Amino acid sequence: MNAIVALCHFCELHGPRTLFCTEVLHAPLPHGAEDGDSPGQGEQAEEEEGGIQMSSRIRAHSPAEGASTESSSPGPKKSDMCEGCRSLAAGHPGYISHDKETSIKYVSHQHPDHPQLFSIVRQACVRSLSCEVCPGREGPIFFGDEQHGFVFSHTFFIKDSLARGFQRWYSIITIMMDRIYLINSWPFLLGKVRGIIDELQGKALKVFEAEQFGCPQRAQRMNTAFTPFLHQRNGNAARSLTSLTSDDNLWACLHTSFAWLLKACGSRLTEKLLEGAPTEDTLVQMEKLADLEEESESWDNSEAEEEEKAAALPEGAEGRELSQCPAGSSSLSGLGGWQPRKPPVFKSLRHMRQVLGAPSFRMLAWHVLMGNQVIWKSRDMDLVQSAFEVLRTMLPVGCVRTIPYSSQYEEAYRCNFLGLSPHVQIPAHVLSSEFAVIVEVHAAARSTLHPVRCEDEQPLSQYEFVVTSGSPVAADRVGPTILNKIEAALTNQNLSVDVVDQCLVCLKEEWMNKVKVLFKFTKVDSRPKEDTQKLLSILGASEEDNVKLLKFWMTGLSKTYKSHLMSTVRSPTASESRN
Repeated sequence: MNAIVALCHFCELHGPRTLFCTEVLHAPLPHGAEDGDSPGQGEQAEEEEGGIQMSSRIRAHSPAEGASTESSSPGPKKSDMCEGCRSLAAGHPGYISHDKETSIKYVSHQHPDHPQLFSIVRQACVRSLSCEVCPGREGPIFFGDEQHGFVFSHTFFIKDSLARGFQRWYSIITIMMDRIYLINSWPFLLGKVRGIIDELQGKALKVFEAEQFGCPQRAQRMNTAFTPFLHQRNGNAARSLTSLTSDDNLWACLHTSFAWLLKACGSRLTEKLLEGAPTEDTLVQMEKLADLEEESESWDNSEAEEEEKAAALPEGAEGRELSQCPAGSSSLSGLGGWQPRKPPVFKSLRHMRQVLGAPSFRMLAWHVLMGNQVIWKSRDMDLVQSAFEVLRTMLPVGCVRTIPYSSQYEEAYRCNFLGLSPHVQIPAHVLSSEFAVIVEVHAAARSTLHPVRCEDEQPLSQYEFVVTSGSPVAADRVGPTILNKIEAALTNQNLSVDVVDQCLVCLKEEWMNKVKVLFKFTKVDSRPKEDTQKLLSILGASEEDNVKLLKFWMTGLSKTYKSHLMSTVRSPTASESRN
């Protein structure tokens, strides 16, 4: 949790003061922060590892350099501090805890080193012990603003036999910039902070009762009632919290408590991604999974019937049936030659664009988006399958129909991605068709080897790719809008492959929403052609390529969505609303 927890005290001489604070450090320090470390500071340098500025804090509080660094320190000067205002001794490096799971450091000291943080903590301290108090001056309260942060403050009293009213005023504050997070953490912080306060008050009460038993202060003060109180206080009137609780390890215990409080409060609340309605890709995948389950159930039922029939056969008939089965038809016969799947040849769309070249890739991508048949001819089955895995990311799941590798040509209505071996003859009408694109993979000659950019591209260096089509896409053709945006993302080297993948997801979802609007407008509402043209212009898809793309992507809509629209149209309430 990005917050600061601090213990504050209202000093009778100096007013509100910060005694002890714990903050969270995430990022390491710049290398320049370690300049000037002497070789004799081995232990300090070890503490600096991971971004903790332990050595610079020691130098700032060391007696030898105190005179030169005191003016630059954001904290109050030593002359303005008494025993009650001071927690750690001069030169104390503070406390640090390392969280190995998250690589976070929890650092405790009297004041934050950063001037801006010091100002925020200082202002919160003053407000918590002056104006922002609850009735009775003891208890929790919430205050703050966007500029100086939001504060959860819990004020309390500590017994002191030498203090005015026999008690001193303290507060524990939690400061962070996230108002909602802090408010949601109110019950947790209240319980845990109250536990810390009870422990401090319990220790101080034992010390107070022991001092009162040995030397009662109330009777002594009654005898000197007419003497000004301030002049009667001895040198021990301003007492430290360690003296009031008689606990020399108080600050180490507070560091442990504050560090745990920050870690636990940050771990108890987690952000969850609340998704809306499932996307079309999700619906299509669910429908395909349901179809597979139904198919598997039907196979199980048919196998059960065959087993019943086999049980009714005369003895020895089953052996004759099995003897007629060819040895190669067994599904277990190929397990001996099973090999683990090779890593993908094409790693991403950007990688494929680099291999094929920008013009060939644009032609191929145009045909993919338009729903034309994409044919790859190669001896390498893994290469073809890898290419299809990459290209299908440009389409909705419902628009993808793949035959990874076939020994004969398959018509376009059966698949839009088809892998063929090199010896398969493609019909002449397909070769000259404007609705198909063919990628032929040949063994490259030595002089035309593909330039190898890295070791991972070594398998592609032995191939030469030829992309042909009956309707080649001109370089100056505008093309569909989504294709231009995809190419812009692929050419932007500042975007990583993961970011480009997320761009593709967003683009597909954007255009699928347009497809839904067009489907309802044309198929469900049956609007005239003039209104459809107006709608396309509003959607920014009035160009010819965009219209073709929307019509093809309409085939990828899920059955669930289509049936939902049809059912709402047929319902009487919907017809009344339309009338």
